[in-house]
Amino acid sequence: MKSKVIIFLMMLACLVLQCSVLPAIAIASVVPNLMIVFTASFGLMRGKRAGLLIGFFSGLLADLMFMVLDFYMVGFRAVIYMFIGYLCGCCCQIFYDEDVKMPVLLTALGDLVYGIAVYGAQFMLRGRIHFFYYLRRIILPEVVYTIVLTLITYRFFLFVHRKLVKSEKRGVDSFV
Repeated sequence: MKSKVIIFLMMLACLVLQCSVLPAIAIASVVPNLMIVFTASFGLMRGKRAGLLIGFFSGLLADLMFMVLDFYMVGFRAVIYMFIGYLCGCCCQIFYDEDVKMPVLLTALGDLVYGIAVYGAQFMLRGRIHFFYYLRRIILPEVVYTIVLTLITYRFFLFVHRKLVKSEKRGVDSFV
């Protein structure tokens, strides 16, 4: 239970940073997506089920936050993040925690999927079919910026994950 509360508090902290600090360091109106970094990292470290749940709740929180700002439908980001978290959780078996290449690759792919889904739902359906312009000006710069953020935050997420695993193991060992 303690680890779930800590993960939820980290999720809230990432959302607050996503909405307050990261827009202040935007480059050419491109903001990195910390919620995808969080979802992909913890999905990779904790497995399919955890990735699915973390992705769903991260997306739901983002939906609720951005619904006020952008008038989105609730559940749009939740489904996308859930999909990203689950797919990253599928790679849990080949995860080597010290190697940062896998989290960077999965975060980049997750952000690419997110960008294409947002394009499809927000722009293409309204008749704006300039996909390559959107890809070149928004999606790819955001992917690059999110990769840089992954390189900065991944070690912290790994540190927290190790502490949670150690705490969970210690809690299980105390009952035996």
